[in-house]
Amino acid sequence: MTKIFVLGAIGLVVAVMLAGGATAAAPTLTGTVGPGFTITLTKGGKKVTRLNAGRYQLVVRDRSTMHNFVLEGPGVERDVTTVPFKGTKTVSVKLRAGKYKFYCRPHESSMFGFVKVT
Repeated sequence: MTKIFVLGAIGLVVAVMLAGGATAAAPTLTGTVGPGFTITLTKGGKKVTRLNAGRYQLVVRDRSTMHNFVLEGPGVERDVTTVPFKGTKTVSVKLRAGKYKFYCRPHESSMFGFVKVT
């Protein structure tokens, strides 16, 4: 009886460890704004037009002090960088089904893109 209990306990510990190790890291999206009048959103180096709903790490490379990077859509309105900021910022975002817009707030009419989340 004791052996069965010990084996059962060991099995439970192994199962918990495996379940914890099976948690995948959130996929990474990369946003780039500037240095000219450009703004992009990529995943694995490729332009993003569609994504699955879920949690993502968004790494934004802001290459100009005259631009910023904003992400807006269902449940999200986030200024990831500000106009005077130049550098890299990383945020976690949860994207739900719908249409998202990424843009530079001061130049929104010409610096923007869209991504559809399903």
